[in-house]
Amino acid sequence: MSKASAQPASAKSRYRRALLKISGEALMGPGQYGIDQATVRRIAEEVRDARELGVELCLVIGGGNIFRGVSQAASGMERASADYMGMLATVMNALAVQNALEAIGLFTRVLSAIEMTAICEPYIRRRALRHMEKGRIVIFAAGTGNPFFTTDTAAALRAAEMGCDALLKGTQVDGVYSADPKKDPNAKRFAQLSYHEVMVRDLKVMDQAAIALTRENAIPIVVFPITERGGIVGALTGQGPHTVIGG
Repeated sequence: MSKASAQPASAKSRYRRALLKISGEALMGPGQYGIDQATVRRIAEEVRDARELGVELCLVIGGGNIFRGVSQAASGMERASADYMGMLATVMNALAVQNALEAIGLFTRVLSAIEMTAICEPYIRRRALRHMEKGRIVIFAAGTGNPFFTTDTAAALRAAEMGCDALLKGTQVDGVYSADPKKDPNAKRFAQLSYHEVMVRDLKVMDQAAIALTRENAIPIVVFPITERGGIVGALTGQGPHTVIGG
């Protein structure tokens, strides 16, 4: 039994509607690239646990497990072309997660910022809101549809457009640290931070554009470990390890 399903019956979400940002790397599982089906299935089950709390959920998934536009641009590829290829990678991941969610009975819609109507719906804000009101999980793919913007910025933008009460950022560690805890044993973990502190300290949680968007729209960022079972429910209820950025 997952920690999420082991939550006490009295556990309640702090948020009515939330956007979940998952990195592409989180879908790799123990592999070095690509999509690990067992990992995707586990994440889908945790999304189901979160839905059982009554939370309206939407997702943004990165593409770094398939293609990293920034690193390719650094190696000589033209940046806009590299970013568009990265956006296509996010669509592939969105379809994989949609398949896993629907396999366990959750109605899901993929909305892409780049039109590809043969496989998913185009992103239209009112349509996305309607899907969420009907209880469907909405996955936003292809970032913002523009080069030079990360999927973190896309997540912040969609969270604002959907009127989300929080942006949940799944990471490989249990919160925000002063340095990479895997490299620095003296790294300090923060329970709470302000948007200003994150920007001034240049903490690598999300890019500066994403932080600025969430601050402007007063959307708290909840950073939690996506690799741990029960991480999503723990972040929603405040009963699991996490760091809250806000204020």
